[in-house]
Amino acid sequence: MIVLKLGGSVVTEKDRDETVDGASLERAAAAIGASLADGGADDDLVVVHGGGSFGHPHAEEWGASTTAGVDDVRAVNAIHGAMTTLNEFVLRALQDADVPAVPVHPLSAGSRDADGELSLPSEQVRTLVDEGFVPVLHGDLVAHAGAGATVLSGDEIVTSLAASLDADRVGVCSTVPGVLDADDAVVPEIRSFEDVAAVLGGSEATDVSGGMAGKVRALLELGSPASIFELDALEAFLDGDRPGTTVDGA
Repeated sequence: MIVLKLGGSVVTEKDRDETVDGASLERAAAAIGASLADGGADDDLVVVHGGGSFGHPHAEEWGASTTAGVDDVRAVNAIHGAMTTLNEFVLRALQDADVPAVPVHPLSAGSRDADGELSLPSEQVRTLVDEGFVPVLHGDLVAHAGAGATVLSGDEIVTSLAASLDADRVGVCSTVPGVLDADDAVVPEIRSFEDVAAVLGGSEATDVSGGMAGKVRALLELGSPASIFELDALEAFLDGDRPGTTVDGA
């Protein structure tokens, strides 16, 4: 089982609101399709994509984050609607590359309790995989007891599914070749957040879901190795390599 995240910076142009990066998305889809066709990637694959220029601007406009909720129906529809629109673009690209991709929308499946603890049932994802599909989830809002709806980042979806599905491999495809140090060299391995806190700016977020700092924190909590790499290395990852930065908090 592979859980793969396509970062919002890969599938969208993050400096232009609601703009798909068609070339990058097609490259990612082609790499996934080719690896599945060649038997390189495990047939059990789950894809998660970030919000990029679709979800984040709306979330910022309405003041939604992973901790700050919204209870205005207009906000929920704007944020979720932007993400389902992006999801349709991702699905179309994957299907055009002969990937049997189908959507799973977290707003309809997940929730947080009053303490912020996430519940994201994975039975439907597992069943879709067992039936030969590639489920495609995305960053979204989820119902949050006492707070309306809060942002559920793609990174948190990845770690939740990886744990509940007993994923063998986890990958985060970004626009950078890995986590970079102060000299812009790839950090080969991260075992604690303190290892890279200085270069990631501590806990400062670069978007509503935490940016690279959020990714590293989420993957460290996974308790098993995960890889952060660039688009050029996607097919190599799917074929069994560990490109970029390995994050291992075990």
